[in-house]
Amino acid sequence: MIPRIAGLLVAIAIAAPAAAEELRIPILVPLTGVLALEGTSQRNGALLAIAHPPEGVTAKAEVADTGAAPELAVTALEKALDPGTPVAVVASMFGPQILAMLPIGAERKVPLITISGSVAVTEQNNAYVFRFFPSDKVVKVAQARYVVDTLKKSRPAIVYQTTAYGQGGKAVLEDTFAKLGVKPVFSEGVDISVKDLTPILTRARDANPDVLVLQLHAPATALIIKQAAAMGLGLPIVSGSAIGQPSTAALLEPKELANVCAESASSPISGGSPALQKFIADYRQTFNTEPDAYALAQYDGTEMVLAAVKAGASTPEAMRQALSTMSYQGLAMTYKSDGHGNMAHDAVILCYDGTSRVPKIVQTYENIDASM
Repeated sequence: MIPRIAGLLVAIAIAAPAAAEELRIPILVPLTGVLALEGTSQRNGALLAIAHPPEGVTAKAEVADTGAAPELAVTALEKALDPGTPVAVVASMFGPQILAMLPIGAERKVPLITISGSVAVTEQNNAYVFRFFPSDKVVKVAQARYVVDTLKKSRPAIVYQTTAYGQGGKAVLEDTFAKLGVKPVFSEGVDISVKDLTPILTRARDANPDVLVLQLHAPATALIIKQAAAMGLGLPIVSGSAIGQPSTAALLEPKELANVCAESASSPISGGSPALQKFIADYRQTFNTEPDAYALAQYDGTEMVLAAVKAGASTPEAMRQALSTMSYQGLAMTYKSDGHGNMAHDAVILCYDGTSRVPKIVQTYENIDASM
C-alpha cells in the first residue's frame, strides 16, 4: 500500500496543468497511536478527494503524522502554516489534538477541517473549525433512541473511554436516556491503556442490564466485543461508530459480531448510489482496503473545500466564509454549517447478522440535532 500512496502523492503534486489554480492542503492526522486506524482512514479520504478535484483546480497534499500527543499535532500545524498559509488544513480527528490545534487555527485565521466526534470541538466559539462527521450530539442521540425506541430496552449499561471523546459522548448518552425516561444501571470509564476488559464486563453484568452501550475508540471496541463473546455475556451491544468501520470489524470473527449494532455517519461498504459505488471502487484500487465512514466524511469535507475553491474561495478567509454559508451535497449526506461549524446532521444505525463483516443499515435519522 505504501507505494500506492507515494504514487498518489506524486500524482497530486505534479499531474495538473500549469494553468490550473494550485493550492496547499496539509493533512495532519494520527497515523500511529490509539487512533491509527481512524486516522489512516481520515488521511485516505482527504488524499482521494485531492486526487479528484474539480476541473481547473489542483491541490498539493502534505501529510504529517500527529501520533497521539496534543503537542505533536500543534507542532505539525505550526510547521504546516509556514512558509505560506494554506487555504485550509485537514486537522486531526483525535479530540485532545484538535482541541489543542483550534487556538492556532483561530490565531492564524486558517479553516481547520476535521471529522472529530468530540462534542467540545465546536463549543469553543471558534469560527475557523468545520466538522464533517456528526458530533456526538447527533450520533449519541441516535444511539440512545435506537436502544430505547427500537430495541425497547430500559436498563442500559454504559462503558466509555476516559478521553474527551469518551466522556463527551457518555454525557450526551446519559442526557438523552434521561429525556427518554431511562436511567442507566451501570456507567464506568476505562483508560485506553487497559487490555483486559473482562472485569468491567463482569461488573456491568452484575448490574443486570438489558443492553450494553459502548463509547470507545476502535481498539477498545473490538477488544470488549471479543471478550463479551468469549465470556458469553449474552446482551445486545449498541456501539459507537468504531465497530461500523471495516478495519475494526476485521479484528473480529463474524460470529463475534452477532447482535452488535453501531451508530455512524454512513456505511460505504453497505452500498448506495452510483457515485458512492465509484468512490468505493476508487478507494479500493488506490488503498487496497475498504472505505469506512471516516474516510467518506473526510472525502466529502475535502471535496467541499475544493468546490469552494472552484467557486472563488482562494484565500483562508474566503474559505471560512464559503464553508460558513454554503450547502454541499456529499456522498454521505448534505453538509451545511449550523453557525458553529457543525456540518453533518444525519446518523445511521448499522447492525451485523453474525455471518458477515458487512453491516446492514437498519435505521436512518435525519437532521437529528435539530429535533431534540
